Amino acid sequence: MKQTLAGPESHLKREIGRIGVATIAMNGVIGSGIFALPAVAIAQAGAFSPWLFLLCGILILTVALTLARNASFFESTGGPIVYTTVAFGRFVGFQTGLLIYVSRVAAIAASANLLVSYAVPLWSPLASGTPRTIAVVSYIVLATVLNAVGVRAGMAVLYLISILKLLPLLLLILVGVPEIEWATIAAAKIASPETVGSTMLVLMYAFIGFEFSLINAGETRDARSAIPRTLVKTVLAVAVAYALIQLVAVSIGPDLGNSETPLVELAQRLMGPAGALLLSVGVVFSIGGGSLTSLLTAPRLTYALSRDGTLPGWFGAVNERTHVPVNSILFCGALSIALAVSQQFIWLATLSTIIRLLTYALCIAALPVIERKLPTEAGQFRIPGGLVIPGIALVLTVWLLTHSTLQSVLITGAVVAVGSIVFGFCPNWKRDTVGTASAD
Repeated sequence: MKQTLAGPESHLKREIGRIGVATIAMNGVIGSGIFALPAVAIAQAGAFSPWLFLLCGILILTVALTLARNASFFESTGGPIVYTTVAFGRFVGFQTGLLIYVSRVAAIAASANLLVSYAVPLWSPLASGTPRTIAVVSYIVLATVLNAVGVRAGMAVLYLISILKLLPLLLLILVGVPEIEWATIAAAKIASPETVGSTMLVLMYAFIGFEFSLINAGETRDARSAIPRTLVKTVLAVAVAYALIQLVAVSIGPDLGNSETPLVELAQRLMGPAGALLLSVGVVFSIGGGSLTSLLTAPRLTYALSRDGTLPGWFGAVNERTHVPVNSILFCGALSIALAVSQQFIWLATLSTIIRLLTYALCIAALPVIERKLPTEAGQFRIPGGLVIPGIALVLTVWLLTHSTLQSVLITGAVVAVGSIVFGFCPNWKRDTVGTASAD
């Protein structure tokens, strides 16, 4: 099998259009979080929780607008890595890539664990031991193979999964909205600032991931135009859907604070056993779509770092037939398996969220520097108010990070420390020319 080492972006095939951008962004956001976190929100904030979902939506929209503006300057693979490298240099760019990569691998591992947990009622041995390990590993292997086959194959599966995961959620909204107790929501007691911050930090796990569509810019047609506008529209639509779901949850299920499957129980109350079954199917495909998206995008980070010369050229190998960075995909799959069989969902989800917020802050801070360094072209995506919205996004993101636990801070610090060692002691792998390497 012939593979081309990373070089010009032409070695990646631009097969992703606007629908693909929206699909990747949507699947990056809608994963496992929305199926579990409504219960957490009810337990911590009660009837006030829909407002917290709305605040999270506003925050993530300000971040998306900022990163969309960043994206309008570039068409190369790597997204946030490119932004922070141009703004702050290769060291910060490398750390950004490493942080996002660890966050995504942790999310893949978390999703695999949660997916198998939902299957336990179908077959109890999946609860622990060898059967569970085999199921977790098998799922990640399948997702890895689908992405290694090629972007077109991975996207085809992703389109199908998107339909299967969205339909149950949309049905829940349509059936549930007429049942919303608007008076109860309006009269809800305002939560304390500490409750607002700590709850929003947890809820953000349901919103992060939209940046997936930025990473694949090198495989996106008309990336500088397609990505920014599609990204903002997708994030806005998801935020509205989440707020509506929580409004329904608070109105129909105010007692669901301790539920492990709040939306399934909500569907049971609204639509009976058939509705519960439909939501259960949606859970499976939602988790599957989220992790498949992660395995589509995360390997492009190591590809981008290899292309930049920070990682060995092996990570930048592009298969000549499928036009995908196959070595990076296989490495990501192997690392995800290692984490999935050694850690549990909560630990992995927390790690993913905190690290992601830190990378958002770095990308937001990069925008004013990019605007000073690079020229603005006609028709380029612009944010109303200039840097006002990015400023709000940065303040809110940093504020949320202040509510992190000490353990989360230490884990993130450890990732940064490891990244510093790797960057400092590993050679910068130079690839001034494009060559080929043979692989069996």
